[in-house]
Amino acid sequence: MAHFGPRHWWPAETPFEVIIGAILTQNTAWSNVEKAIDRLKKAQALTPDGLRRLPSAEFLEAIRPSGYYNIKAARVKAFLDMLSTRYGNDLERFLSLPTHTLREELLAVPGIGPETADSILLYAAGRPVFVIDAYTVRIMARHGYLAEGTTYGEAQGFFMRHLPRDVPLFNEYHALLVAVGKQYCRPAPRCRGCPLESL
Repeated sequence: MAHFGPRHWWPAETPFEVIIGAILTQNTAWSNVEKAIDRLKKAQALTPDGLRRLPSAEFLEAIRPSGYYNIKAARVKAFLDMLSTRYGNDLERFLSLPTHTLREELLAVPGIGPETADSILLYAAGRPVFVIDAYTVRIMARHGYLAEGTTYGEAQGFFMRHLPRDVPLFNEYHALLVAVGKQYCRPAPRCRGCPLESL
């Protein structure tokens, strides 16, 4: 943390904004998602009801910067349909489910995989679930803590076994790994100056 400072992640005003951001950030840079989120805010559509009221063409145009916008629109719609049909559009009720049940419900939504589900669990629902991404696996494999090709579940298990189950810790730890991955531990690594260089 001394190298990067506190990351203040996830940058969102509401749990619903986290959820939409988690879906939109699949396969794209966060800067692109920020543009899409800003457009949705300007359209006053960053609530379940707001998104339902937004005409489809306007929604697609709003999320265009996030890339793969037709696919992502379908994923957002699938989430909204689940929230409406199973939880009466009550996000607070949905997010108050037991962690295991909440994760299963998220994974049942087409297009929501483990990383997206766990991002929602940690950052929107405040559950102590460690999020694994490509940066994390790459960093840990290069430092000898995980093998290349480690599965999502195996990598997550490693962190869950070795860290206290603490939401702020998981939040900051994951955000710091992402920062290292983006700036230093790239496919072609830049090890000189990396805060993990001594390891």
